[in-house]
Amino acid sequence: MERECAIRVEHIAKHFKVYADKAAMLKERVLFASRNQYEIREIIKDVSFQVPRGQALGLIGKNGCGKSTILKMLTRILKPNAGNVMVQGRVSSLIELGAGFHPDMSGRENIYINATIFGLKREEIDSRLSDIISFSELEEFIDNPVRTYSSGMYMRLAFAVAINVNADILLIDEILAVGDAGFQKKCFQRLRQIKEQGTTIVIVSHAMEQLYGICDRLIWIEGGIVQEDGLPKQVAMHYLDFMEDERLRKFMTKSREQCQDVRRHSLLELTDRIHPDARRDGSQEVYFTEISLLNQDWQECQNFDTGDKVILKMAYRTKRVHPAVNFNMDFVKDNWQYCYGCCYAKPGDELPVLDESGEIFLVIDALMLLPGKYFLDVGINGPAGELYDNVRNFMQITVREYVHDEFGPCTFTHHWQR
Repeated sequence: MERECAIRVEHIAKHFKVYADKAAMLKERVLFASRNQYEIREIIKDVSFQVPRGQALGLIGKNGCGKSTILKMLTRILKPNAGNVMVQGRVSSLIELGAGFHPDMSGRENIYINATIFGLKREEIDSRLSDIISFSELEEFIDNPVRTYSSGMYMRLAFAVAINVNADILLIDEILAVGDAGFQKKCFQRLRQIKEQGTTIVIVSHAMEQLYGICDRLIWIEGGIVQEDGLPKQVAMHYLDFMEDERLRKFMTKSREQCQDVRRHSLLELTDRIHPDARRDGSQEVYFTEISLLNQDWQECQNFDTGDKVILKMAYRTKRVHPAVNFNMDFVKDNWQYCYGCCYAKPGDELPVLDESGEIFLVIDALMLLPGKYFLDVGINGPAGELYDNVRNFMQITVREYVHDEFGPCTFTHHWQR
């Protein structure tokens, strides 16, 4: 394996035997042979990828797709039934909460045990002990038995040990979901630091915002194979669209073909300025027939300055008789950061009742977004939140550079005084 490649996975496959009623004793196996019947369940079918040294890779996919199984094969907890897994360097892993901890020993004693498992000598552990305890924020409880710890305290201690062993490769499986918001933020700040120091990171998580903040790349696992491998925003968008399709299929209780027909409902009829990543969902009982952004002269436009007047024009048609609906819109950064959004009707307001067709306008007197690129999302919902029409990444607008002393996605009217 090339020196710059930390992990190489080549055509791995993994299956498990699932017994209907497995006999526990030899006598039972002889007398009740039928209990030994099983089925082969394929989890990983054919997965290959490489991770260069110093890269942060995220594995995503729905529950049961094999993400954690892959991570366990990287740690040698499991062996593949086919293919090869090659890992170069010291590995530190957070695969299962509290794995390797002895419940009757204190937190301090478990630090020594856990760090020894990771390959540290006692002298090395002694030199890092104070850093581990300080990061875990468990000074008050460090000499208590870990069986008295909450799940969050378990996670703090496990993570503090794992990131202080100076590993070449760090493997994390959903464990950060246990901590409180403040500690999660602290953990990800630390992950960025060790990534900058050259540590290779592979992380399994359903928290897309966290993955965007740390990962250089995402791999989407679906049906035991790699569905997509690429930039985080692109892969995550396709995965979330897939999951939304799944949700719609269940919610609408329609056939697969019907749902595909809904998704094929033309986006091109809305405008010729549509972004190639645009996606459309909903039952189409009420749907958009035209969407456009206009400048102060009521001309179609996609380039604005901060402070410009912007008009969002939406034309609609309905298949229902006088439905009550709510319109909504969002401006979203390309890292999925929501910058601004609003609805036609606020909670408690009467929803507008529509005719067969018509137009509605949102007039933004002053666009208070700072320079950058933003996506426009628009939607129509029913009284109970039913999704009639939803267009994401419909259009990308550019707010031009002119402000140099402000930061973030938006600006406020302000002044300094002393």
